[in-house]
This record gives sequence, structure tokens and C-alpha cells, in this order.
Amino acid sequence: MAGALKHRRRTAETEIEIHFDPRGKGRVKVDTGVGFFDHMLHLFGVHGGFDLEISARGDLYVDFHHTVEDVGLVLGELLDQALGDRAGIKRYGEATIPMEEALAQVVVDLARRPCIVVQGKIGVEKIGQFDTELVKEFYKALAMSGRFTLHVRFLYGENAHHLVEASFKALGHALREAMAPLGDQVPLSTKGVL
Repeated sequence: MAGALKHRRRTAETEIEIHFDPRGKGRVKVDTGVGFFDHMLHLFGVHGGFDLEISARGDLYVDFHHTVEDVGLVLGELLDQALGDRAGIKRYGEATIPMEEALAQVVVDLARRPCIVVQGKIGVEKIGQFDTELVKEFYKALAMSGRFTLHVRFLYGENAHHLVEASFKALGHALREAMAPLGDQVPLSTKGVL
């Protein structure tokens, strides 16, 4: 698995630069212009044990969609690069994380079969100025460009902030588990490749 990587993406809608080290110590610095999203990305990096630096500028005067989606795309591309041929990793990871009254579960398979399933409801349309439908958009962009299977379940919770926070923490923990060394240098697959 590769160490520190960086990637920049520029479009007419956004400019994203991300430095990502999956073998980091949970050092995180995020500035997307979207406060709630910054908070969630910070939690993801810390709980995954990733070094993560994200700088994003987007057309926030339109809405937050392009910025959130493009951060997911770039982060997914870096994750895909870091995984390389995916040999010698556990491949699967799962975490069920509570945040006070809320509970969320994330399960990943790092084989190169992109798929996203999100179950459960967040329960409100906005957390502050953040459209909660963008949580799924971020997860979709991450899984598709990262080429992995991602299942997210919002099990229950009364506070939407707590529910989304639990899912981002669970994502960090699940990825860290799936990326852990297996001890064998061949991919964990009967096919011989992932």
C-alpha cells in the first residue's frame, strides 16, 4: 500500500487539493468552506488514523453539492491509488459507532467493485446550512472513484448531527480495519486478484 499521496482537481465549479496518507497518525487539516462538512471530514481522518489535508474552493453561492461531491471524488481517487493492487490487506472492514442516542454502521469491501448502499433516514433536510442529502452524494463519489463497496446504515437516532457524525467515524474505523495488513502478500480472493 502506498504512503503519502496528493491530487488536485480543477473544474469550472471547484478547485480541490488533497494530501492523503493512509499510514498517518490522524493529523487533519480541512478547509472546504462548508463548516459541517469540514467537521465530518476531520472526524473521518482522526478515526481512520489518516493524515489528511483538504483545501477546497467551490461555487458555494450555488449550493454545496459540487464541493462535497468533488471532495469525495478526489479522496476516492487517492484511496484507490494508495491501495494499489490491494494485495496483503484484510479487504473487509466494519464498524458500528454510537454517538449518544444515535447509531450508524459502515461496512466496506475494498475489492475493485464499486457499489454504494445507504439505508435508513437522517430525518431532517438540513443540519445548519448543510443539505443532508449530500451525505449520500459524498459517500457515492468516494466509493465510485475509490472502486470499493460501501454500505452505510443509519440505524437510529433523534439528533441528525449525531447520526451523520457516527457514520463518518464508522467510515474511518471500517476503512482502517479493511486496509490493515493481512500478513500474506496475495490478495484475499479465490480469484487471486481483487
